[in-house]
Amino acid sequence: MSTYAIGDLHGCHAEFIELLETLGFDSRRDRLWLVGDLVNRGPGSLECLREVKALGAAAECVLGNHDLHLLAVARGNGTLKRNDTLSDILAAPDREQLLDWLQSRPLTVRHEQDLMVHAGLLPQWTVPQAERLGQEVQAMLGSENAGAFLCAMYGNLPDVWHPELEGIARQRMIVNVFTRMRFINAQGQLDFAAKEGLDSAPPGYAPWFQYPRDDDYRVIFGHWAALEGTAPDARMSVESLDSGCVWGGSLTALNLESGQRTRVPSRQVRC
Repeated sequence: MSTYAIGDLHGCHAEFIELLETLGFDSRRDRLWLVGDLVNRGPGSLECLREVKALGAAAECVLGNHDLHLLAVARGNGTLKRNDTLSDILAAPDREQLLDWLQSRPLTVRHEQDLMVHAGLLPQWTVPQAERLGQEVQAMLGSENAGAFLCAMYGNLPDVWHPELEGIARQRMIVNVFTRMRFINAQGQLDFAAKEGLDSAPPGYAPWFQYPRDDDYRVIFGHWAALEGTAPDARMSVESLDSGCVWGGSLTALNLESGQRTRVPSRQVRC
């Protein structure tokens, strides 16, 4: 049995299937971890959702910002953006079943000393604390107030965590940490403008994983295509998996047991 963590699919269904075939993945024996952003920008978002959902217990997935965007458009009065490729999902006969499944996904998945999130782990949070905070949002998404939450979750404020945050401000901060974070400062304040490589950090800011954490968990994440799916630094106990498949890069899988990385090239036109 092997567990493979796979980077952001973004609707790159053909590459996903090729990667599973290259790995020799067997759902009766092996397990998949998917770091979120299953959908959007690529041509096969509907197929990706159906494929992962059909794997059942063989696949675990966390929510990414594009997955939440789909839910906001479908169930929270959000609006489609010019480059979105979500129309096939919204028009699909099994739309509601797919959306129900997606909306029930968590923000964190942990097994032993491995923690999977979409964007990152705030260094000020312990792993048990992060899991509890993720569960707060998951509970909201499963409640009768989910639609109102999806309408109100957008925004860059608050950008610093305080335990006394309440209501939508608290939930928005949790969502932004888990699904949008890249650069932070020493106080844990998030910057949302810089999205390129490590050298694009604003003054006084650094990648979230360069700040010390008081734990020995390995954090598996995606979201940051400019890192090209490489481990930023083995000493930091993090694994970056978004290698920009939808932008013409590749789709990356990491064997969590052996540490071996496997890639297949993108079939998308390089942007």
